[in-house]
Amino acid sequence: MADELEPETPETEATEAEEEPIKQRKNGLYLGVSDELAENMKSGWADTELRDLRPIAQAAETAARRAALSARFPGERIVVPAGNLKTRSNDTEYPFRASVEYAYLTGNQAEDGVLVLEPRGEGHEATIHLLPRSNREDGEFWLSGQGELWVGRRHSLAEAEQLYGIPASDVRELAARLKEATGPVRVVRGYDAGIEAALTDKVTAERDEELRVFLSEARLVKDDFEIGELQKAVDSTVRGFEDVVKVLDKAEATSERYIEGTFFLRARVEGNDVGYGSICAAGPHACTLHWVRNDGPVRSGDLLLLDAGVETHTYYTADVTRTLPVNGTYSEIQKKIYDAVYDAQEAGIAAVKPGAKYRDFHDAAQRVLAERLVEWGLAEGPVERVLELGLQRRWTLHGTGHMLGMDVHDCAAARVESYVDGTLEPGMVLTVEPGLYFQADDLTVPAEYRGIGVRIEDDILVTEDGNRNLSAGLPRRSDEVESWMAALKG
Repeated sequence: MADELEPETPETEATEAEEEPIKQRKNGLYLGVSDELAENMKSGWADTELRDLRPIAQAAETAARRAALSARFPGERIVVPAGNLKTRSNDTEYPFRASVEYAYLTGNQAEDGVLVLEPRGEGHEATIHLLPRSNREDGEFWLSGQGELWVGRRHSLAEAEQLYGIPASDVRELAARLKEATGPVRVVRGYDAGIEAALTDKVTAERDEELRVFLSEARLVKDDFEIGELQKAVDSTVRGFEDVVKVLDKAEATSERYIEGTFFLRARVEGNDVGYGSICAAGPHACTLHWVRNDGPVRSGDLLLLDAGVETHTYYTADVTRTLPVNGTYSEIQKKIYDAVYDAQEAGIAAVKPGAKYRDFHDAAQRVLAERLVEWGLAEGPVERVLELGLQRRWTLHGTGHMLGMDVHDCAAARVESYVDGTLEPGMVLTVEPGLYFQADDLTVPAEYRGIGVRIEDDILVTEDGNRNLSAGLPRRSDEVESWMAALKG
């Protein structure tokens, strides 16, 4: 990585001027360069303004979402920040990802952006506040660590207006304007401390939480654009799983990190990133629900639980899990446990349909798992008793699914009555992911079970007449998995 500009100093005797600090920082800019160089850097640059840009693909959808938000909070100023860069260490930052609320309403993904809806008559006037192009007159574009010469070109305000269909303004002037604003205001908290500070005396936690809840519940039902993006994410994820199967021999020679890196390559080539930290859990690590260290061995004869998803350039993520035999063939006990989880998932998927209670698919899957645990003598029946007391949870551990979208656990701020106690509707997308996990140190199960963890997860769209498995491109049945792996390994 290149260092930020260090002015050259001639190798001569020290002068009075050289006794001053060579490099000073003021308002994010580096001083200490010669006047001649500074003047030279102001001119001689081509006009790179982009004209006649087409609106982003989801411009109509983001406009409809802003209209729904406007209707929900008439007469109130609404402020939705994208967020700021966060320091990883010293002078390096984490990769930036705009807040879901901001990206959902604008389609923009730039750091420091803020969407403001100003009350106008019976509705609102939206403005997207962004950093403009770097200033070449004051040298910001080449002297600031966040100038365009260092981190790349950003869109001008005029370009942003064409792309997002929203009037654009300089975000650096926004905080001062918000401080002077009057009337009721709501802000999405947790992303931009400067914007929140400007609104300290104008907002309340209760009112802001209502805004956050509304924006979360608005995402429960996906529009056609969102469904298309989720399918795109799933399709890339299927290819990522295929990539992994093809290199399992290399993973055996290294570690779970080879699997993680292989899937990450697909995510970065075809999408924006992975939607969450990939779980590449081989052997007993499969019994750790969120195993993301991915530093363990991959051994023939063990199972690999791969839980991973590609995130598209528009932030929609897949979330798929397969539990694969590293050597391509399930052992007798592995197949027994895998098939039980498969049957539970089949029951869960069948329960996903419009008008069903959200909890139905979880209950259906848990019943099948409880039946198998009783049948195997691991839980004392009858099954109704096991379910009433939740005794199966020692080995099933987690819920059977969650909403999916721009967050892997989407709509998390929705009210209980709208989500987990709610009713399924066409356009909802959720995961169905039962599992059985027998910890390596669990003395309540026979030794042959210990260290085996199995989860199968698919992304399911609720349709008008039932459901559609978006991730059906990946085999699920144990014999189909073995045949698929054999074909990929050649």
